[in-house]
Amino acid sequence: MKKKSKSCMRSGNRKMLKDLLDFFLRLNSPGMFIGLDTKTIDRHIKELNEHRWFNSLYEDENYRKLFFTNLQVRHYLESKRRVNKMINNPLFREKFIIFLEKQRKR
Repeated sequence: MKKKSKSCMRSGNRKMLKDLLDFFLRLNSPGMFIGLDTKTIDRHIKELNEHRWFNSLYEDENYRKLFFTNLQVRHYLESKRRVNKMINNPLFREKFIIFLEKQRKR
């Protein structure tokens, strides 16, 4: 069995540390997240669009723009848990609409 060189081990450790740092930044700092999963967000928008309350928001151009251009809204829609809550809980739905309104006024 061959020994790995120290430089190879160091580069592996650096990559692991970088991956951990990226993970924690994304997890703990919504304002500093590294990237969005566009496919997931689009799938969630499509799923929400099956509901009349969301469809009426989606048809309003002011809100539709937010779904595709506002990073905070897109981050919000990336979460399957939040999407399910919006579908199943009218109070959570209202909070989302208030959140959208605040984002729209920015």
